[in-house]
Amino acid sequence: MIKLIGLVPLFPLIGFIINGFFGKKMGKGLSGTIASLSIAASFVVSLLIFMDLQKMPEKSVVVNLFSWINSDTLKIPFSFLVDPLSSIFLLIITGIGFLIHIYSIGYMHHDEGFARFFTYLNLFIFFMLLLVLGNNYLIMFVGWEGVGLCSYLLIGFWFKNTEYNNAAKKAFVMNRIGDLGFLLGIILIFFTYGTITYGDVFEKAHTGSDTIMTAIALLLFVGAMGKSAQIPLYTWLPDAMAGPTPVSALIHAATMVTAGIYMIVRSNIFYSSSEVASEVVAIVGALTALMAAVIGCAQTDIKKVLAYSTVSQLGLMFLALGVGAYSTAVFHVTTHAFFKALLFLGAGSVIHAMSNEQDMRKMGGLRKALPITWLTMGIATLAISGFPLLSGFFSKDEILAHVWEENKILWIVATLTSLLTAFYMFRMFILTFHTNFRGTAEQKHHLHESPKSMTIPLIVLAILSLAGGLLGLPEAFHGNNWISGYLSPIIAHRSPSTLSHETEYMLMGIATLVFICGAYTAYNVYQKSKVLPAASEKDMRPSERFIYHKFKVDEFYNAVITRPLNGISVAFHKFVESDLIDGLVNGVGTMVKWLSGVIRQLQTGNIGFYIFSMVLGVVAIIFWSVLK
Repeated sequence: MIKLIGLVPLFPLIGFIINGFFGKKMGKGLSGTIASLSIAASFVVSLLIFMDLQKMPEKSVVVNLFSWINSDTLKIPFSFLVDPLSSIFLLIITGIGFLIHIYSIGYMHHDEGFARFFTYLNLFIFFMLLLVLGNNYLIMFVGWEGVGLCSYLLIGFWFKNTEYNNAAKKAFVMNRIGDLGFLLGIILIFFTYGTITYGDVFEKAHTGSDTIMTAIALLLFVGAMGKSAQIPLYTWLPDAMAGPTPVSALIHAATMVTAGIYMIVRSNIFYSSSEVASEVVAIVGALTALMAAVIGCAQTDIKKVLAYSTVSQLGLMFLALGVGAYSTAVFHVTTHAFFKALLFLGAGSVIHAMSNEQDMRKMGGLRKALPITWLTMGIATLAISGFPLLSGFFSKDEILAHVWEENKILWIVATLTSLLTAFYMFRMFILTFHTNFRGTAEQKHHLHESPKSMTIPLIVLAILSLAGGLLGLPEAFHGNNWISGYLSPIIAHRSPSTLSHETEYMLMGIATLVFICGAYTAYNVYQKSKVLPAASEKDMRPSERFIYHKFKVDEFYNAVITRPLNGISVAFHKFVESDLIDGLVNGVGTMVKWLSGVIRQLQTGNIGFYIFSMVLGVVAIIFWSVLK
């Protein structure tokens, strides 16, 4: 079955081609069905391959499809790598992607760009599958750039809105900055090891100097910072909420932003060999997690809260990578895919019921009108907040345990982040579903639960959010931590944990207490005391306004980077392009025109003059010949 791995990305590609050429003619029902079935087929094949891989003694298979680049110095076959890491990501991408496709049929039903939306969605899945399946860095980079392109297309899907187009351009440009670092890292790998195929590179990795390995690790991390929205390249992700809500779910849960985590785990040998690079990853991840969590506490747009939540959770994943807990980071990627997809799709259900309203200050009291959405989003809120025994509790607790073992200061930062997570998530949940309804009478009249095409994916994701923790039960729970053992063949050596069960129980107790404190504070403020966020910015305290405006980072970038670059561009346009280049080109044209005007005077039309000129020419030639 593994030999059929090429079918996994092929099905979404076929769906993209069919919808791209014939989507409008087929009608919405058939267009959505073909797009969804293509992802379902990929999921089935991925599941069968995953099951086959369990039976194999060698947990890694390379499938060569065809010769791609072949020169004297560079030989790159187009080949796929099926191993524990890629097989897990295949299931996440196709499984969550399929549910999002089904959900989108109901959510986008009335949109005039229905077929175009599913065309982009299929292409997005295709490139993400290419990214995780490639057996070398070049195929990964092709997928990497592909998901960047698709994110641009989907974020700016409603392209008639200038603000949405600006958000799409921002995501595209900021990702290009990170991609440059990634590309330089790949070039450095090639010049150091003479190859960019994973197996060959990792086999030769230790032949490079410590400085080279650190440089490679840091350059690759620059790419990860852009794609997975870490400081300082994170500001594009909250603005990516401009796209349709299913796009947000796909980007945040199953595709694009997890690419950075995948790339570092795949390249973990460089980070395991470089203490400097690992420390940089850990510190950047911790700071990103805390800052995004603080910003999330002041947002009033339900999708913006979830966007900053994603940035914060990604920060925790990078913190795990920085302390060498690679399998733990993948564990949290997996559980996060379940509850974050559920949260975004649940938010989409709320927005659908509220006639496209996203401001939580105008919601409230939706529990009775949207019982399925309320229940499923409640489960997701508990999971991401770290409620004991739910999926997020186990994966986040494992991160905290590894960080405790490595760095107590970073553990404090991560614990504070967990406290804020519980607070802002329950703040969002209470303001949306509890207290009194604060919308218009017309919105209240039209409140209704979403159709089954939208609620069934919510229920499935809720079940996964409840049970996802079983993938990594800690030893203290008499579990064998399946995901850690499964990924062990592709993880560089790491010293085994020295934490006792008593310490694990203590850390779990602290995590539970942190959850209770965050959730109770939100309940006490927004449910019990009925406090509402300020209706306008002028009613906010200065500190609250500062956080609401995301610490003015966008304004800082605009003042320090965007405006100076625009000024330089204007100056170059005027003095270099217009005055110098255009002046030079136009000057040449003017000179040729003048010379033409002078020379054309020789054309008098007098035959006698022409004969006289010819005689002079002949005399001149003879005279020149005699002199020589």
